[in-house]
Amino acid sequence: MNRSYRILPIYTADVSGVCSALFELGGMVVMHDPSGCNSTYNTHDELRWYDQDSLIFISGLFELDAIMGNDQKFIHDIVSTAEALKPRFIALASAPIPYLNGTDFDGISLEIQNLTQIPTFFVPTNGMHDYTIGAGNALAEIVKRFVHQSVQKRSHSVNLLGVTPLDFGRQEMVEALKTTLTGAGWKVLSCWAMGDDLDTIRRSGEASVNLVVSAVGLRAAKLLQQKFGTPYVIGAPIGLLTKDVFQALERAEKTGVSQSAFDVPFDQEKASLTLIGEPVLMKSLMAHIYKKHHMIARYICPLEGCEEVLEQGDLLARGEEELEAALKDAELVIADPLYRPICPKNAAFFELPHVAFSGRCFQKGFINLFEPNSLIERCFL
Repeated sequence: MNRSYRILPIYTADVSGVCSALFELGGMVVMHDPSGCNSTYNTHDELRWYDQDSLIFISGLFELDAIMGNDQKFIHDIVSTAEALKPRFIALASAPIPYLNGTDFDGISLEIQNLTQIPTFFVPTNGMHDYTIGAGNALAEIVKRFVHQSVQKRSHSVNLLGVTPLDFGRQEMVEALKTTLTGAGWKVLSCWAMGDDLDTIRRSGEASVNLVVSAVGLRAAKLLQQKFGTPYVIGAPIGLLTKDVFQALERAEKTGVSQSAFDVPFDQEKASLTLIGEPVLMKSLMAHIYKKHHMIARYICPLEGCEEVLEQGDLLARGEEELEAALKDAELVIADPLYRPICPKNAAFFELPHVAFSGRCFQKGFINLFEPNSLIERCFL
């Protein structure tokens, strides 16, 4: 079957993406599902359970309630829980069954909000798309509802958009990213959404520019630009690309024009190196490798909602068959370890674990792309 998987796992689903994006913001996230989506999120996709609490719930949807459309039980459970816990907001996410049943989440959200007087919204999900869609939509809802116009922009200030453990792993990688920016004279106002709370994120309109460090942050960046006129730069300050990222931030702040920091040529036909994974981080790494070693590389994108980040020469692959075909002549691959079985046996393989793909399987081998002494630097920087 086309786009089926027999060897590779699939990426984290949109429902887990919502939970990951909103985990630290003080709200209550409710997945409407019998239980499977919650167990997958808890046991595979979330690294912060050991250190932090968050109000992530599952509705425990029964078959009879789904068939009969008993939304009142769902509403009652949320209202009674919210009255006891008093979250900052309530976010609803749909798994496949409510989606197939045509559940009116917008109507349910409005009723819950009227009963609790707590901001309530539905993040469009159905459990059938990648985390990039769910997390991106969740951050967009935060922009719409909680970020307010600032009185004055703060010079040389930046918001980091698209930061979740699904792409960045542990908090140490986020802190290293912040250190890189502050060391160059940039004030990091907020990080969407690791290490900051909702009150901090509310002030994001004060930033003079936004930095999109993963595809998850792209939709929020667009909305912040529409709402406040804040330009954005796409790129992560990795290795020799760091200078280009800073220059792009300076240009964006001065001109108000959004742009990408990727400014090096890529030629798929001459590529001896192949990278797979989240596009902003992987293309930033690829740009550094080109600048450092003049090694021609190509990027394969396996994720949804990332088309705007892609450039000429990048390949958008859907399903295991397309990925396997794209890798058949690969000589050197940088990707999550679980991609190794579909790569040529004689290809050199550099393991770069990705939480959104392999979960906690390789968490001891997580590589901090912004840490000067990291393994990735010893090999490619």
